[in-house]
Amino acid sequence: MSTELRHNADDTRFEIYLDGTLAGYADYAETESPKVRNFHHTITFPEFRGRGVAAQVVKYALDETRTAGFEVAATCWYVDDYIGAHPEYADLVHR
Repeated sequence: MSTELRHNADDTRFEIYLDGTLAGYADYAETESPKVRNFHHTITFPEFRGRGVAAQVVKYALDETRTAGFEVAATCWYVDDYIGAHPEYADLVHR
């Protein structure tokens, strides 16, 4: 099974494709001053649940967010829990 991760900036979301089919995404709203991405939803489509799809797309989203110089506000419970379980992302949290 092939996995592809994409930043779809036009739709303000990070997407994950399994074998060419959209399996889920994490969407956000972005501000420039301060540079913050507020992740408000993480979706895994039912037929792809139980495969770690959400974790993969959130890790990718956080890594890309760091590279782009943004901090994170996580109103999505999954992104908030993911950051809590992965302290290497704690420095991204907007205070």
